[in-house]
Amino acid sequence: MHLRGEKRRNDIHPSTTGPEARLYKKAQGQEAKRGYLGPVLMENRHGWTVNTRLTLATGPAEREAAVEMVRRRGKRRVTLGGDKNYDPEDLVKPLRQQRVTPHVAQNNTHRSSALDGRTTRPAGYAVSQRKRKRVEEIFGWMKTLGLMRKVRHRGREWVEWMFTYTAAAYNLMRTTKLVGAKA
Repeated sequence: MHLRGEKRRNDIHPSTTGPEARLYKKAQGQEAKRGYLGPVLMENRHGWTVNTRLTLATGPAEREAAVEMVRRRGKRRVTLGGDKNYDPEDLVKPLRQQRVTPHVAQNNTHRSSALDGRTTRPAGYAVSQRKRKRVEEIFGWMKTLGLMRKVRHRGREWVEWMFTYTAAAYNLMRTTKLVGAKA
């Protein structure tokens, strides 16, 4: 039973419909809602979704998923864009070990950024900062047209399937726009 003024917690207020869903706040001052996190890996040139994951709503889950999604083979160095959540050293260091340059927004609020001048000085960093905002188009489309604002399935397996399927549908929609632009 939830009493007024009592702080809601995952361990004492479990979900009856989705046992893996966790209480999570997107920003300070907002209410905690039950759900999952859905990080997306996007290709910068055309705005396609390259990879998706559905994770439990925990602090480091998005960063851990990012390292897993970019795990790759090859000798060529690539870049990865992201918001301020992707700036901590526990993400930047593993990315550099995989020959991935983290073009993430610097988080200088209440701490020092994990990025240094060798990353932020080149002109490509500024270009990546402009392009990374395109990922918000993916999330916007998935929430409005892809029906992901309020998920109709319960259980992580079903929600993950729906999330990946919706990302694939976005790519199909994006492909028609790119083909139409070339014609």
